[in-house]
Amino acid sequence: MMNEKKWLSAYPDSISKDIKVPDFPMQTILQNACQSYPNNTAITFYGQKIKYQELFLASQVFASALQKKGIQKGDRVAIMLPNCPQYVIAYYGALTTGAIITQINPMLVERELQHILQDSGAVSIVVLDGLYPKVKSVQRDTNLNNIIAVSLQPSKAVFQPDVSFDQFMEMGDGNVEPVAIDPEHDIAVLQYTGGTTGRSKGAMLTHGNILANVVQCYEFFKHELKVGSERTLSIIPLFHVFGMTSAMNLSIYVAGDSIMLPRFEIDEVLETIKREQPTTFPGVPTMYVALTNHPKADESGMGSIRLCNSGSAPMPVELLREFERKSGAKILEGYGLTEASPTTHCNPAFAERKPGSVGIGVPSTEYKVMDLGDGTKEVAPGEMGELVIKGPQVMKGYWNMPEETAATLRNGWLYTGDIAKIDEEGYLFIVDRKKDLIIASGYNIYPRDVEEVLYEHPAVREAVVIGVPDAYRGESVKAVLVLKDEQVASEREIIDYCRANLAPYKVPHFVEFREELPKTNVGKILRRALREELSNK
Repeated sequence: MMNEKKWLSAYPDSISKDIKVPDFPMQTILQNACQSYPNNTAITFYGQKIKYQELFLASQVFASALQKKGIQKGDRVAIMLPNCPQYVIAYYGALTTGAIITQINPMLVERELQHILQDSGAVSIVVLDGLYPKVKSVQRDTNLNNIIAVSLQPSKAVFQPDVSFDQFMEMGDGNVEPVAIDPEHDIAVLQYTGGTTGRSKGAMLTHGNILANVVQCYEFFKHELKVGSERTLSIIPLFHVFGMTSAMNLSIYVAGDSIMLPRFEIDEVLETIKREQPTTFPGVPTMYVALTNHPKADESGMGSIRLCNSGSAPMPVELLREFERKSGAKILEGYGLTEASPTTHCNPAFAERKPGSVGIGVPSTEYKVMDLGDGTKEVAPGEMGELVIKGPQVMKGYWNMPEETAATLRNGWLYTGDIAKIDEEGYLFIVDRKKDLIIASGYNIYPRDVEEVLYEHPAVREAVVIGVPDAYRGESVKAVLVLKDEQVASEREIIDYCRANLAPYKVPHFVEFREELPKTNVGKILRRALREELSNK
């Protein structure tokens, strides 16, 4: 059983092991920041500076316009935008009306978009103008009656949207009819899972869930954060649960400046870092790969960044060390999932960091590892099993999916589907997704074990390992690699390298070299896409 006393002992007296979730709705944090720091910059977007008093007023105007359009508490309002000021205005404005936000990835195709709109029953959507035709093409099969188009640059579109964002704002006067919200029970966001484990599901995150996670993160990092003066580099998409909490809500909670970019383009990112001098940077490993390997990384001014929070995918140890060496920043790798708003663990700045670990639980978070059978028996420290979690950030359930909810939430615990182990001091190590496990000749092979070795090869930029069908062994290991610029390596060289550093049964049988790997919108390598690609051949 996990030695909880040792885990808790990592916390200094100045950091609470448990938090009290404020008894107010999520949008109140923007009002609080406006009251305390009205003239602080809340958002920086391509030179545009928006103060907190301006952002709060805009959210109120948007909320009043929604109410004039008939939006009531519990109605679903979808947002399908890249990172931009209008995203934050729509998010906080919709919450103010008591509406439930449905966050939608702008990269979804019509079939995926239609599923989420139908499943959520969204009646309004705020969408990038270039995506307006995609929404119109599925509108007849949804409950949408209000499409608000956002233009980030002079539009060349030949269509006429229902209403532009600016026109919609003109409908509002900032006088919002008060709405009673129960933070513990009322849903704030429907956060759809990526569908990697089947049909995309809407995690019901309450106001209390999301606010709890913001407070948990602040308490955990509070000695690293300076209220009223942080500058967060916000490239991670806000429609992703990691971006929502770490790049938007936490920044507002500490009255910081969110420096937004709508996409990760390496040259633009480096120019932005040099010009805006951010102090914190929530990112994913592929972003750190690109920054670390860029020829101008050393002259980019990355030294302004003090704190990096890495999540969404495992951070290779060698990459962590190299990025820290080049930037001087501290990377604290963490773990979370959509169903937990999302953060549950992180390496502490106030205690030992263990490379390869995702750290210890954030305040008020319980966790343990259960057997991989029926999940009813807790395993001993160091043994592998399924990670389960309990805390105030854990979702209410899945939208209109009682059976899936019952399978995932059991006796108050969230069953994550991730294979993990916990050491004697309570540090958590994520081994792999249960479904990513490779079984070759009866041996369990965890892709991350092989990937860690591959990342240590001097020619390898990115690596992903999957299982491929094998008539004799059941499955064999295949490595798919992207090499660093001007580096060369052969399949034989990679296999020999792995033989020198891995048990024989873990060594890849096949190595494929590519120019790039399939990734999600947040830069997470899509192992599933590679598996599906191979199965279709």
